[in-house]
Amino acid sequence: MKLKKLLANILKTKQLFFLLLLFSNFLFSQEKKVEKVSNKGKMFFYWGWNRASFSDSDIHLTGENYDFTLKNVVAKDKVTSFSYNDYLNPGRVTIPQNNYRFGYFLSDNYTISIGVDHMKYVMASYQTVKIDGEINAGTQFDGVYNNDDILLSHDFLQFEHTDGLNYISVEFYRFDEISHLIGMNHKDFQLNITEGFGAGIIYPRTNSTLFNQERWDEFHLSGWGVSAGVGLNLTFFKHFFIQSDLKYGYVNMPDIRTTFNPADKASQSFTFFQKSIVIGARFYLSKRKK
Repeated sequence: MKLKKLLANILKTKQLFFLLLLFSNFLFSQEKKVEKVSNKGKMFFYWGWNRASFSDSDIHLTGENYDFTLKNVVAKDKVTSFSYNDYLNPGRVTIPQNNYRFGYFLSDNYTISIGVDHMKYVMASYQTVKIDGEINAGTQFDGVYNNDDILLSHDFLQFEHTDGLNYISVEFYRFDEISHLIGMNHKDFQLNITEGFGAGIIYPRTNSTLFNQERWDEFHLSGWGVSAGVGLNLTFFKHFFIQSDLKYGYVNMPDIRTTFNPADKASQSFTFFQKSIVIGARFYLSKRKK
C-alpha cells in the first residue's frame, strides 16, 4: 500500500484508537518477566497529524452598520492532500493539520505538557441558514431579518480558521502501562494508556471575506478552549513511541476579527472531536545515576 493511502486510512478510520493495541498484541506477546520502566523526571515531545469534526454553531457578526446572527452554521476541517513535500519537508510540515507537544513526567504516572492542536475550520459555502438581525451597509443584503433564510454565497460571507484553529493548551494527563493486560511482556516494548484534560487559548488565523470586501487573513487571540482526551501509546526501546489519541473539546471565541476595520468582529462557540496519530520520544535531560 502506498504511503499516501496508508496515512489517509489511519487518519480516517474509526478503528484508529485500537490500531496500536492490535499491532502490539500481534507482534510482541511473550511470557517473560521484565523490569518496570521508570518515567519520573523524563521530558517528552511528539509531532503528528489530526482530523477534526465540529458541531454546528451560531455566528454573530457585528460592525458599524450591521448586527446579525447566522444560526446552526455547518463547518468541516480541511485535509491537505498527502505529498512528501507538505508532510515531510521540515519547512512545510506545519501546513497539514498537525499536533505537537512538549511535556514532563511529574511522576511515573502523571505528566504536564504544553502544545498546539493545529486544526482547520471551514464554514461550508452555499449552505442556507437562518438569519436574525439587521444589515445597513449599502449592500444588496441590507434589510431587517427575523429568522429568515439566507444563502451563504461568496459575495455575502466566506469564513474559516485555516491557518488555523490553533488551540494552545496546557494538559495534565495520567499515564499507565497496560502491557500485562494483553499478555505483552517484552523489555523493549510497552503498551500504555493515557487520559486527562487540558485548557488554553484559541489563537486562530481567521480567513474571512464579508460583503465582498478585501479579505482578512491575520492571527488574532480570539478566545479560549477546554478539552478531555484518551490515548493509546506504544513505546519501543524505552525512548520512542507512537500514539493515537481521541479528544473532545469546547471552544468559545468572543473576539474574532473579520475585516481590516477593527469594529468588524464575530463571535461563536462550538464543540470539536479530534482524532490524531503522533510519533515522539521521551528522555532524561541529564545522565541518571544508577
